Amino acid sequence: MVITRRDALNLIGKSTLMLPLGALSMGAGQFSPQIQPFQQPFRIPPVLNPVHSDSTGDYYEITMQQSQVEMLPGLSTKIWGYNGMTPGPTIRAQRGRQSIVRFINNLPESMVIHLHGMASLPQYDGYAEDFVPFGYYKDYIYPNNRAATLWYHDHALHQTSRHVYMGLAGMYIIEDDLELNLPLPKGDYDIPLIIQDKRFDSDGSLIFDDRRQRGLYGDIMLVNGVPYPRMEVANRKYRFRILNAGTSRTCQLQLSTKDDLIIIASDAGLLSAPVRTKNLRIGVAERYEFIIDFSKYPIGTQIVLQNPIFSSNIDSDNRTQQVMRFDVVRQESDDSDIPNTLRPVQIIPVSSAVRARTFRFGRGNQLWQINNRTWDKNRVDANPSVGDVEIWNLVNTGGEWVHPVHIHLVDLQMIDRNGLPPLPYERGWKDVFLVESGQTVRVIAKYGPHAGKYMMHCHNLVHEDHDMMTQFEVGSGGANPITTAKAKPLPVPPF
Repeated sequence: MVITRRDALNLIGKSTLMLPLGALSMGAGQFSPQIQPFQQPFRIPPVLNPVHSDSTGDYYEITMQQSQVEMLPGLSTKIWGYNGMTPGPTIRAQRGRQSIVRFINNLPESMVIHLHGMASLPQYDGYAEDFVPFGYYKDYIYPNNRAATLWYHDHALHQTSRHVYMGLAGMYIIEDDLELNLPLPKGDYDIPLIIQDKRFDSDGSLIFDDRRQRGLYGDIMLVNGVPYPRMEVANRKYRFRILNAGTSRTCQLQLSTKDDLIIIASDAGLLSAPVRTKNLRIGVAERYEFIIDFSKYPIGTQIVLQNPIFSSNIDSDNRTQQVMRFDVVRQESDDSDIPNTLRPVQIIPVSSAVRARTFRFGRGNQLWQINNRTWDKNRVDANPSVGDVEIWNLVNTGGEWVHPVHIHLVDLQMIDRNGLPPLPYERGWKDVFLVESGQTVRVIAKYGPHAGKYMMHCHNLVHEDHDMMTQFEVGSGGANPITTAKAKPLPVPPF
């Protein structure tokens, strides 16, 4: 169904989120209603089926629209969601078989869709000024070039933090034969966990308070849109794909039993071998995959996924120290295993780099900046050739914040952090790097496979919006990301 702009604005009504940006601080210092954790059942976002498939690929359709959902028990919350839900539906794709995803905008603001982690052509990457206005649609073509856990979200210039906070985020999973042939947990035991923190008014409406553009921290933890859910599990191994889809909060996850999380993948796919850790640090937009072996726990055991306070968050709310609970309720056989070798990660030699560049992330003139500059679509701050290997030094110039830096298009590897080796679970392919105060993180990548303009930014979405974002151009002659495949007005034609 297509709605008019007047209809859309009437639907918004008195939503706290739609107040002018200057008035959004009305929620400052206000706490969400108290709720008892682990009362709501865990749920998994539905998998989206293609509306059509042929030799070209699989065709999907997603409508961005407002709806009312129950997040807090007994209260209704207005959200902006993909197909009216948050998180949006999960897309599961096959490596090497492209997806064509049609996004229809039935919301009264312009949107941009970024499939985070995909090596898309510039015109399908979700460039921050490649808008899909209200009453328009755009078909995005995704090559699905690497098996990994990705996510799609809004990327509109200066509005990303508010749009994602309102609900515009969803998971996108790519699989291949190598991964499927490993004896890892599959099917019902391969579970997405999309973590977000939000703050609610007493009537259930969302409060957007970015603390004078420093960061947004909720006081209720949601997993797949449910506050502190309770997941019933069998006493066997489960694979969890976890995404921090919050606005600003860095999480550090651990089990209440102090047992290991067995990390098998990072942002861009499987690690070369499993890594055991008792504490998993995950910044905004990072993805990790881990296995929990519940076979060691007797039926009736309850295990809490905890999130101890992280010092670099500008927030210390105790209610965010619990995320969800696993209840071991049944016995099942388990034919899965955790192989010692997953997918060998070929290390990019530092000696192969043709140059190094430095990018300093800091604050000046009441704005978040990179190398003392803010976003300018007419300026390019790096121009590697297609196929060049470069080292980029990501420098946090100081302050009480952490910058999760996201570089579009390429998968990268971390060389070191302040001269020290990366954490063991950071040694795979990644596209987001946590850079804490006073730190320098060195990363290396081979630029390509496409020519064109792409973005780099802090994925603390408040910092991105105000204005910690720049662009680089790979090679020359790439497609213009704004004009090459422009959004088209409704109605949509059939695929």
